[in-house]
Amino acid sequence: METERFARVRAVFFDLDDTLCGYWDAAKAGLRRTFEAMPLLGLSTEEAVLEWAAAFREFCPSLKRSEWYERYLIDGRSTRVELMRRTLLRVGVDDPARAEALADRYGAERRAALRLFPGTREVLEDLAARYPLGLITNGPADVQREEVSDLGLEPLFRWVLIEGELGFGKPDQRVFHLAEQASGLSGSELVFVGNSYRHDVRPALEAGWRTVWVRRPSDVPPSADPSAVPE
Repeated sequence: METERFARVRAVFFDLDDTLCGYWDAAKAGLRRTFEAMPLLGLSTEEAVLEWAAAFREFCPSLKRSEWYERYLIDGRSTRVELMRRTLLRVGVDDPARAEALADRYGAERRAALRLFPGTREVLEDLAARYPLGLITNGPADVQREEVSDLGLEPLFRWVLIEGELGFGKPDQRVFHLAEQASGLSGSELVFVGNSYRHDVRPALEAGWRTVWVRRPSDVPPSADPSAVPE
């Protein structure tokens, strides 16, 4: 951190998925292992993954504007099952029981594959010795709590704010205001570290926080249309 720019910092908050841990790396590995173990008839593993990705692109834009959102907040399994159901329908298979089996296998494989990025724990431990730390993460309550526990992050974070537990998440400004209330600090005293310009950097800046943008290959520069940035 630049000494002058961060001189008044009193706490640091982080995004979780694809900032501290490789969520999409784990998702891709989990999908491949799932379709290797439970092939879709007539499709290679990579073809099956592409069908799932197409179903994902169709389903996710409407997720937070539909009846699915309340279920998604509480239970990640329901949306995993729906995505597998839609994947099967794309290849002409209407089999709810198979969709459930695929979703459960995928959830287990993804969870097993999730890892912190190299060097992350050392950075967090160093920062935790100097600042109180917090997490602000989007996603279902059960899935995000599992991730925090599985990655051994609980002892490092004083505050954990999860979309599924709050009923709203980034880029909603309310989540940053809640973090200010929880920490008892103003935005000018807080730093937010994240990988998504749309969901992390821009809303934190608008809330008056300082930011650190952790660039990942899928991210786009701030001059690009932020609405195009994937979650």
